[in-house]
Amino acid sequence: MQLSIIELLKVLFLGIVEGITEWLPISSTGHMLLVDEFISLSGSEKFKEMFFVVIQLGAILAVVVLFWNKMWPFNFKKSDGETGIIKKDIFSIWFKVVVACIPGAVVTLLFDDYIEAHLHTSTVIAIALIFYGIVFILIENWNKNKTAKILTLSDITYKTAFIIGLFQVLSIIPGTSRSGATIIGALIIGVSRVAAAEFTFFLAVPVMFGLSFIKLVKFGFAFSGAELVILLVGVVVAFLVSIFVIKFLMSYIKKHDFKVFGWYRIALGIIVLFYFAIA
Repeated sequence: MQLSIIELLKVLFLGIVEGITEWLPISSTGHMLLVDEFISLSGSEKFKEMFFVVIQLGAILAVVVLFWNKMWPFNFKKSDGETGIIKKDIFSIWFKVVVACIPGAVVTLLFDDYIEAHLHTSTVIAIALIFYGIVFILIENWNKNKTAKILTLSDITYKTAFIIGLFQVLSIIPGTSRSGATIIGALIIGVSRVAAAEFTFFLAVPVMFGLSFIKLVKFGFAFSGAELVILLVGVVVAFLVSIFVIKFLMSYIKKHDFKVFGWYRIALGIIVLFYFAIA
């Protein structure tokens, strides 16, 4: 791979796309694969496959920074003579996250290679975008006059966490959206929009760190200088953009539902089907 201004501009754009789409329920992987059709990186297919996953670490780090106080289960400030205090409520949430990760981990280990080889196509992405866009609209209409039964993270039980984890399995299909799948599952079983989004953030941390580690191991950590710069630039840009997007999303869903993202998915899916039909 040759490091050039053009390649850096491509990575800058890809980092912006990743930062925007990772947390909005519109499928970051789908967008990244589609963008690659038009401004493809010049690296090997093996590098690009790894890049599209590892760049998401930037988005994950943004969540960790913004939600540090809610995610870090230890408090080392002195209190009544004690220097180490465990935040049991946060530990409880992380245990529930582990439970929610089990279905996705099993399915990913079994079918990830097959999915990448056969389903990373524009048609699959477009259909997934449209289908789950419709699902979002139907669910929000169904929930319109209903009051959420689970309002906060602490209200989420192990059973609820596992059910949300089952929905996360759907995101193995490109175009579905990891955040979209978990939010859909949460809304169906009565979780509030804010709690659904926050649990999605928690759930994304181990999932994305795990997937990134697997991709890096498969790639072999054998980076050229240009590849390392490209990867770091993508991660940093995704991190900075994600900071703003997460703040926007949390503010938006306090007053609005997710239907606008459903309509966006449908429109984009139709455009993708039309474009590749005539291309």
